[in-house]
Parts: sequence; structure tokens; C-alpha cells
Amino acid sequence: MLKTETSDLWWKSAVVYCLDIEKFFDADDDGVGDMVGLAQRIDYLAELGVTCLWLMPFYPTDDRDDGYDIIDYYGVDPRLGTHGDLVELIRTAKDRGMRVIADLVVNHTSHKHPWFKAARSSKESPYRDFYVWRDEPPTDTSDDVVFPDQEDSLWAFEEKTGQYYLHNFYTEQPDLNIAHPKVQEQIAKIIGFWLQVGLDGFRVDAVPFFIEDRGLPKRWSELYGDPHEYLRELKAFMGRRRGDAIFLGEVNVTYRDQVDFFGGAEGDELTMMFDFELMQRMYLALARQDATPMVKTLRRRPELARHSQFANFVRNHDELTLDKLTEKQRQEVFEAFGPEEDMQLFDRGLRRRLPPMLDGDPRRIRMVYSLLFALPGTPVLFYGEEIGMGENLQIEGRMAVRSPMQWTAGKNGGFSTAAPSRLAAPVTEGAYSPEFVNAEQQRSDPDSLLAFISTLARRYRECPEVGMGEFEVLDHEVPAVLAHRCTWAQFGGGTASSVLVHNLAPEATEITVTLQDVEEGTEVLDLHDGSHRTVEAGGRLTVSLDGYGHHWLRLLLPGDRRLH
Repeated sequence: MLKTETSDLWWKSAVVYCLDIEKFFDADDDGVGDMVGLAQRIDYLAELGVTCLWLMPFYPTDDRDDGYDIIDYYGVDPRLGTHGDLVELIRTAKDRGMRVIADLVVNHTSHKHPWFKAARSSKESPYRDFYVWRDEPPTDTSDDVVFPDQEDSLWAFEEKTGQYYLHNFYTEQPDLNIAHPKVQEQIAKIIGFWLQVGLDGFRVDAVPFFIEDRGLPKRWSELYGDPHEYLRELKAFMGRRRGDAIFLGEVNVTYRDQVDFFGGAEGDELTMMFDFELMQRMYLALARQDATPMVKTLRRRPELARHSQFANFVRNHDELTLDKLTEKQRQEVFEAFGPEEDMQLFDRGLRRRLPPMLDGDPRRIRMVYSLLFALPGTPVLFYGEEIGMGENLQIEGRMAVRSPMQWTAGKNGGFSTAAPSRLAAPVTEGAYSPEFVNAEQQRSDPDSLLAFISTLARRYRECPEVGMGEFEVLDHEVPAVLAHRCTWAQFGGGTASSVLVHNLAPEATEITVTLQDVEEGTEVLDLHDGSHRTVEAGGRLTVSLDGYGHHWLRLLLPGDRRLH
């Protein structure tokens, strides 16, 4: 049976949900979330409309970096469960129609990984070249460290062998020498193993560090050839093992460089990448209540291969990075959404969740999440966003957004019955505490944020043109409003097309856009309220918007036979 494009390219119409297992639900009440607990909450995620589950690292760890410092790439952290629990979790998710991906963290290991323990023991160790070493004292690299509040150099001295090793992140996370063929062989084995267990792909951590020359004695290309060729080979290997598996890359670089990481016109490297450029301009636009930064960014978004895709997000598990903005623009966002120093991180980002940044304004919060699902690409949610969780600034650094999921108004937000002192992280207090923000209350409230985001997920799935089709930004005269159109030529004939309109300002307004190829009298259905309007002469469509209003408008074109 011939598969359709929508199943072949499942990631182009997916709803991705990222979660930290140890913060999600604790089934055995030891204070740490676990795989059994997550499996018990799969139906909740299915009801929400999630179609792809992204698991943050669940491997054995020294817990220096919330699981991103891995001791065993083939293991499962015993606090979280066993391989058997993981297989049952994956099976349960797939039974509900969800694919499952997990973090692939192979640019560095824990300093307690057997490879590094062997490498640091002797210069003659067969694992010595798995890492990057130098004899001479390094120059000042304090401006290049990822965590300037914790580290002051990219190099650490190893006393036993008298050399320095490279660590782009924490000292306890030595960088792997990805250019070395033996390391590349190990990475392929890791990927093959987890695909065999049942994963549908990987979110690839810190991809630019993957192929950098920093620290190598010579340029990568002089040592081992084109680093992008390695990414292509890795993608091809994954494709041979599992044809529809994906690489979702964390690549915070400019659009020009992102095209290279996609694999250019061939699209034979990363399958998807997070759109950091658009996310950062979205916050600038929100701060200004002017859509212009988003309009300009969308218009310079590069054209991708048919099977490549951008992933859109409002928040993720790290600080909300603003490094692509100018210093003046960054200060605008700080002043609007994080004016206190404790809300900021490294002078380049915010350690806050969206609802507190928007002062809890439900109109504005809903508009932003409507925008998330309406933007061309694939939406990615971070756990708790669907109920409007806030950050916990009492938790250090970027971990402020990784507090336990809030299930009920009861003890520990229903996350665990363990003593609060034993929890994986403290529960958020104050206006965003479980007493006021929890899933149980919202599940029974048809007007809740949870119900609204569930509806958005359904609308997004019903409008494949948003993820699958071509898009254009529509001209009009109101700077506060972003209007764009997504169009997709459906299999079997017909065209699916929607106009998506979002007002970033508190004042009501009206816009008129011109749809050059749409005939006068074409009916337009508002997917939120069910109202109808028609396209006027010359393809003109007039839309009224409330303050922070938003509309998903389906053009009922000939041949569009979807449920209306």
C-alpha cells in the first residue's frame, strides 16, 4: 500500500511534547518521577493532542547537568526505571499514536564515563583520542564559556598526565573528539541500539559543537574530511536502520548556517531544527507590540528541501536565549519580561516561563500559543505549558523552568507523596503554585488553557497546510498584526489554504489583505468560532480583531473536502 505524504513526512504535521521524566510523575513516591509514572500519564498527553514525545536524557548520570552528563549511553538511570519500563513506555505511547524521540548527547560525556576514566589514566590509553587534549596552557577563553557563572575556561588541567582537556560546558563534561573515526563508530552504535529498542529518532544536543574545530590540533577537514559529510553519513545510517526516524537538531546559528546543517537543497543532514531566529524576534515583537520583527524574519526564512522542517517553540528546557538580538533589543525584552536581575541569565537570556512574563493575561497567553501552532512548521511544547505553569526562581540558573509537573492542588502538586525535601526539584510557590495552576482543575473546565491548547493541537492537525505547505506573509497597514497564509496542494486533487491572523497589541483593530489567486465570493470559515465571511472583489479579505485577538481562517476552495 502506497503511504501518503502526511505519513511519510510525519514530523511535518506532528505536535511535539518535551518532558523531563524525573519531574513529570512519581509512581513509586520516592520523590523522583519515573517511567512507570509517565506511562500512567500517556492518556493525558494523547487527550492533549501530542503525537511525538521527546524525552530528555534518561541515561545513568553523575547529575552535574540534569542528566546531560552521561555515564552510560546504553543504560537507563535506575532512579527512573529499567530497560523493561522504557520498552513498556514506548509501547504504550505508540499504542496511543505517539512516536517517541530522545536526547542524543554525544558532544561530551560525564567525567565519570568509562571512556574518560580510561583516557585520563594514561596517554597510552586506547581511549585517549576519544577526547581533545593539549600540552600548552590555554589562552584566556573566558569569553567563550557556555556557563560564565560556573566556568572561566574551556580547558581543565589533568594532573596525572599533565595535559589539558577541552570542555565546552562544565569541567565535569569533557568534550568528545567527534572527528575521530572510533568515536564516530561508537555514536553510530548508540543510535542503532536505541532505534532497535523502539525510538523514532533523536533530538540532537548542541549540534554546532558536534563539528567544530575548536581544540583540535588541525582543522577537522584536514584531519578527517568535511564535518558535514559526517552528518550526512550519520543521517544515512539512521535511514538504513529506520527509514522514518528523524534528527531534530539544536542549532542556534543564523539562517545562512542552518541551511548547511539541513544539508542544503538535498536535505540530507538534520531533519528538523529549532527556529531560534524566529523565537527571539517573536519576543522582541511581543515586547514592542509590533509584529514587524517577525514579519522580517519570516520573509528571510530560507527555502528548505521538501522533507526538511523548522520546529517552532515558545519555551524550552534551557534559558530563553536572546543571543541573536542586539544589546539594545535584548534590553527591550528584559525590560518587558524580566526586569529583575534574578530573572535574567548570563546577560543573554531569561529563566522564566511565558505566563508570568505576560503578567498572567489570559488573552495574551492564548494569542501567543495560537501563534505557536499557526506559524509555518512543527510546534514543540515544553511540559506544563499547556496548563500555564510558571517558573520557580528559587531553583538555580536555567533549572528554574524545570520544576515538577502540577497535576492537582494537593501535596506537591500531585507529583509525588514524598516529603518535599526528597523531591527531584521544589514545587513552584505563589500565584503559579499547584493551588491555582494544575491539570486536574483544568481538565474539567472547557474554558481552561488546557482545553484551548488541546483545541489548537486539533486545529493544527486538521490544517496540514500549516506544517506541510508553502507560506507567505500578507501585507496590510497595521504593524501590530501578523497575517500569513499557508497553502498545500493535497494528494488526490484540491488545495488546502488558511489565513492566520494575530494581533500583538491590546487595542482592537481591522486589517484587509489581498489574496491574489482567490476568486470573489469564496467562502471563509473561522475555525475558532465557526463564523463565515466571503472574499470580496480583487481577492480582498477584511478581518476584525479584538485586542490580542487571533483567527484561523480556512478558505473553502474547490476540491477542499475536509470536515468544516
